[in-house]
Amino acid sequence: MADKPSVLFACVHNAGRSQMAAAWLTHLAGDRVEVRSAGSTPGSAVNPAAVLAMAEVGIDISAETPKILTVDAVRESDVCITMGCGDTCPVFPGKRYLDWDLEDPAGQGVAAVRPIRDEIRARVEALIAEIAPAAAG
Repeated sequence: MADKPSVLFACVHNAGRSQMAAAWLTHLAGDRVEVRSAGSTPGSAVNPAAVLAMAEVGIDISAETPKILTVDAVRESDVCITMGCGDTCPVFPGKRYLDWDLEDPAGQGVAAVRPIRDEIRARVEALIAEIAPAAAG
C-alpha cells in the first residue's frame, strides 16, 4: 500500500451501502485514506433512507451521486470492498478484495437502515484500525 491507502466500496447501484461506507470512512479516517465508491449499474440517486440515517449521525450524503464502477477505480485502489450485493470488481494482482455481506437498504425505511448503517460503521472502524491507524502520541 502507498503512504495513503485507498479504498473502493462497490455495490450494484452505488446508492446505499457503498455510499454509507464511503461516508463513514471519510468521516472517521479523514485524510488518512483515499475513498471511492461506485457501482456496475448506478442508480439515479442515493437512497433517501440512507441519506436520513446518515444525517442522524451528523454525516451529510445528500449531495452524493451514484457513480459507475470503472477498471481505473479498481486499479487505483488498494482495498476493494463489495457490499454483499453480488457486484464484482476486476481482479488485479496485489489488491485486497473483501465482501461485506450486508442487508440491502433499498426500498426500506430509515428504521430498517439504521442497523445497516451501524454495522457498516463497525466494519469501517475495524478497517481503519488495520490500514490507517491513528499516529500514536
